[in-house]
Amino acid sequence: MVMNSGGITLRRHRVPRAALGKGRLVTITADARTAVRVRPVAGYTGADISGADLSKPLSAGEIAQITDALYTYKVIFFRDQFLTHAQQVQFGAQFGKLTYAHPHDDAPPEEQPEIYTVDHKRFEERYGEDYRKAFKRYYDRGLFTGWHTDVTAAVNPPAGSILRADVVPDVGGDTQWTNLQAAYEGLSEPVQKFIESLRAEHRYGGEQSEAGDALSKRIEDNLLVAIHPVVRVHPVTKAKGLFVNPGFTSHIVDLSPRESKAILDLLYAELTRPEYTVRFRWEPGSLAFWDNRATAHLAPRDYEHLGKQRTLHRVTLIGDVPVGPDGRESELVAGKPFTDKHKVVVAAAS
Repeated sequence: MVMNSGGITLRRHRVPRAALGKGRLVTITADARTAVRVRPVAGYTGADISGADLSKPLSAGEIAQITDALYTYKVIFFRDQFLTHAQQVQFGAQFGKLTYAHPHDDAPPEEQPEIYTVDHKRFEERYGEDYRKAFKRYYDRGLFTGWHTDVTAAVNPPAGSILRADVVPDVGGDTQWTNLQAAYEGLSEPVQKFIESLRAEHRYGGEQSEAGDALSKRIEDNLLVAIHPVVRVHPVTKAKGLFVNPGFTSHIVDLSPRESKAILDLLYAELTRPEYTVRFRWEPGSLAFWDNRATAHLAPRDYEHLGKQRTLHRVTLIGDVPVGPDGRESELVAGKPFTDKHKVVVAAAS
């Protein structure tokens, strides 16, 4: 099959791989002008990318091929990419302008303020020994399942996220992604039509804040609240997808709490169906790049009790304001759009 992406012709080949089992075929997308190869890894979501050196500037053909794979498979995986912070920033900037590190992080690397380091030990050092206990209470009370789409409390959530593994545990610590467009398509047509008119509040702080004192104060001082369509139209592919997640969605507006919970529970059950997901085993030098407008992902919790270190570094692409099937844009309730100009409010020590 032949596709065209940004003037680059992409060919998909069905290639026998004897090593993978007798008679098994693997779909590989290739372009004769690049060494990049794209291999799907699950039925709905995820592809492995090989043949690209992310430490160097990419060619137009490589960028087009990687972009096409991103929109097709929603999350793409690279191995053995031992990048510096500066190289990760350079790689991400080839796909769009980058945001500041994180709405609440006032201590990113000085020379790369786009880098957000994900490491529970770092957060404990930053916010005190109560951080992990408070985070556990958050899970135990059922307020957060771990599934989320990055920073959807902003009126313009990131368009994409790029996460690079530095130190990973030898046991546990995998990340899972789910395909929100496949989840929407999996609903019956009457339900699809019903939810297309709904809108939901997403918040980072306020009534759902449940962390230690220092972190709670930081979140409240940098409150983010937005109202988004429950179904989002992708700005590039025009595909419809669910745009709710247990991490940030507080409720569906204009409905009673009981009605809102029932509908969200239905949508959460749909978007977390195993067949829509892919699971990635991290290694040092691994890198995942996902379309934040079409996925949610699950933060792992199976390694913390083992005392293992897990350090990853993320950059995010500045996003657009979501639009629903009815053409209505998302609404800003609190905070500001999340961009490279973001400033974290830091309260004076008492």
